[in-house]
Amino acid sequence: MQQRSIVRIGVPLAVAALALSACGSRATTSTGSSSGSASKTVKIGVIAPLSGSLSALGLGIQHSVELAVKQANATNAIPGWKIEVVFKDDEAKADVGKNAATQLAGDDSVVGVVGDLNSSVSQQTQPIFNSAKITQISPANTNPSLTIGADAANPKRQYAAYFRTCTTDAVQGPFAAQYLIAKGIKKVATVHDKQTYGQGLVEAFTKEFTKDGGTITDAETITTADNGGNNDFSTVITKIKPGAPQAIYYGGQFPEAGPLSLQVKNAALTIPLMGGDGIYDPKFIQLAGGKDEGDLATSVGAPADASDAGKKFLADYKAAAYPDESGAYGGYAYDAANAIINALKTSLASASDPKSARQATIDAVSKVSFDGVTGKVAFDQYGDATSKVITVYKVEGGKWVADKTDTFK
Repeated sequence: MQQRSIVRIGVPLAVAALALSACGSRATTSTGSSSGSASKTVKIGVIAPLSGSLSALGLGIQHSVELAVKQANATNAIPGWKIEVVFKDDEAKADVGKNAATQLAGDDSVVGVVGDLNSSVSQQTQPIFNSAKITQISPANTNPSLTIGADAANPKRQYAAYFRTCTTDAVQGPFAAQYLIAKGIKKVATVHDKQTYGQGLVEAFTKEFTKDGGTITDAETITTADNGGNNDFSTVITKIKPGAPQAIYYGGQFPEAGPLSLQVKNAALTIPLMGGDGIYDPKFIQLAGGKDEGDLATSVGAPADASDAGKKFLADYKAAAYPDESGAYGGYAYDAANAIINALKTSLASASDPKSARQATIDAVSKVSFDGVTGKVAFDQYGDATSKVITVYKVEGGKWVADKTDTFK
């Protein structure tokens, strides 16, 4: 998502506030129950923000991976092997993520990693995992350059070890533009947080919106609180108002989007704010202070409760009694973990130790194809998810409600 990019998995629920003290240099390991005799151990890493403003998303990723591993161990999915989860906090910071990735890569038992949440963090972790031949599958990164490079007209695979289960901003931004045009909204102001995710999302939106006849009345940027901002957006709103936009398109995360929506409405600019999966979270609604009715967000995939697999995931997650919600990326993290587990069935079949199976795991992941929580799980030649399903959600009565689900064309 952010910097990354979210399919919201499941119906929105109130996110429980959790005080978690975790540092990027410390790893914690959890295991699921196992059946049969497991003489050897292999590890799947999780790297995500487990503390800070985005921890609600990161903890949902962690627990969803734990659930997949618990179920795999319970069914003895890989005979002779027990899977453990080792998780590390990247704090949504590139430098912390780089250090965490280095530590995971130094553990010879780690064969695959689920993460990161933020595209800007993955820019630092990708080369580390790739060099160590550790499979990395992100459930949330949506910046297109992570897989195809900076020149979209001449795509080139960047890292053979990197994959993602979510679709990209090259799909999410244009889908949002098409949605607004279809609703008769032809004048939009854009705002982004100057991060990899937010800027890329706005650029993709702008290109499609103007191509389809829309006008960008103003293009502004903000500084996030984590980078020294104070969430006072009055100056930006003052610049936006004279252009009389019919909507604001925001590229960034919910900690800033919620207050921005509130301040826009308080400034008598009664127009919807729309963003990507980075704002599709119950926290956005809380931070918007009841002024967000009609606000919009795109999120990758279909609502989880729309499929039997999604309903089962939500029920299993609830039964496991994790202290945090699965969140926007829980289903994608669950599918990412299962993609690695499916690959391990092949790569560990004749391996003497986990490290020797790393390259074989990358090769096996590139060939996986199964029906997951988020739909068909498979990857193209660049490591991108083959599914291009997007859902637009609207705030109605204090909750996110699915408004339109379709495949991007």
